[in-house]
Amino acid sequence: MRRRDPLWAKLFVLFGALLMVAAGGAIVGKNVLFSYATRSVAEQDLLGSAGSANLQKGHVDITGAKNVLLVGVDQRPWEEEGSDLIRADSIIILHIPADHASAYLISIPRDTWVEIPPFDNGVEKFGRQHDKINGAYALGGKGLTGTKARAKAIELLALTIKEHWQITFDAAAIVDFTGFKDVVNVLGGVDMYVDQEVTSVHVGFTASGEQKVPYKQYNCNGGATCLQAIPGVTPKKYHVGYQHLEPWEALDYVRQRETLPNSDYDRQRHQQQFIKALFKKMLSKDVVTNPLQFNKVVDVVGKAMTVDTGGIDLEDWAFAMKGIGGDDVVTVKTNNGTFNASPENRGAEALDDLTLELLAAVRENRVAAFLAGHADLATTS
Repeated sequence: MRRRDPLWAKLFVLFGALLMVAAGGAIVGKNVLFSYATRSVAEQDLLGSAGSANLQKGHVDITGAKNVLLVGVDQRPWEEEGSDLIRADSIIILHIPADHASAYLISIPRDTWVEIPPFDNGVEKFGRQHDKINGAYALGGKGLTGTKARAKAIELLALTIKEHWQITFDAAAIVDFTGFKDVVNVLGGVDMYVDQEVTSVHVGFTASGEQKVPYKQYNCNGGATCLQAIPGVTPKKYHVGYQHLEPWEALDYVRQRETLPNSDYDRQRHQQQFIKALFKKMLSKDVVTNPLQFNKVVDVVGKAMTVDTGGIDLEDWAFAMKGIGGDDVVTVKTNNGTFNASPENRGAEALDDLTLELLAAVRENRVAAFLAGHADLATTS
């Protein structure tokens, strides 16, 4: 069975941050490094018919509110030819208000029960059907491989979101977990606050110090995941407090959900905190004033992602977002951070009324006003 490690696909924001720094002149030889950074990321038309029709193409001034679709997968689809359909592990709306002074990251739970619209990907035609929203990504690329599979997968996912919540995307990015690990390794880990005791179900140690998996996982109680401790293996524990996490520790920490009281929502919060820690480290003086380190970082980030800029130069996107710093990125909870079972499929989720109001605020560019009345849903820490 293929491992599923949900990923906060906010690497797009991190890469954008580096481009902002380069464009803003914080690095010696900024023009050379900026050119290198923009060339290191792959660009492709991902949104297709689901993209905004309002964007001008080429070198332009970007104005107005913008929405970017961020999708995370744990392995790129063209590397798994002949395997089961790949579902998106993370689906995130990056909303940038019209003033371009802040950014909001809103996760659509991947198990959200939706109606997927009819679609023709050029190889197979599909009628309207119900599934979890990450199934739209899998269905869009069905029967295809390589870059065609990736593009059609994103297109159908974007069309599904547009049909349900009337949100149209101006750009998109896909990030893979394998490349994400390379970013953490290049940075040497992160410094972050662990906000609750976490026990790893993936990493443990024997009395002699040998690393082994501490639990056997199996399906129980109608499909839930149950754990059986493996004798002689002590699981790795992460204690509350501010600390440095080595690359392997950081990546293990953000994978955990089985032992947490709120399961995937606790994991999402930890991933948000982890991404912010990476964000700050990537913008630290050790990176932005060191051309060699900067090149290493943008190279691994670029290899981890593919972007659809909506036909606008990546440089213009970076310039438009130059005023957004680490403290200006706001993560917003959906379903109040808890699982909200769908009445149509108890193994799937339904978006609650407050989350639907939030998505309406995204559509109407009034997220700041909405959060002013629901401050408990937002965090910048």
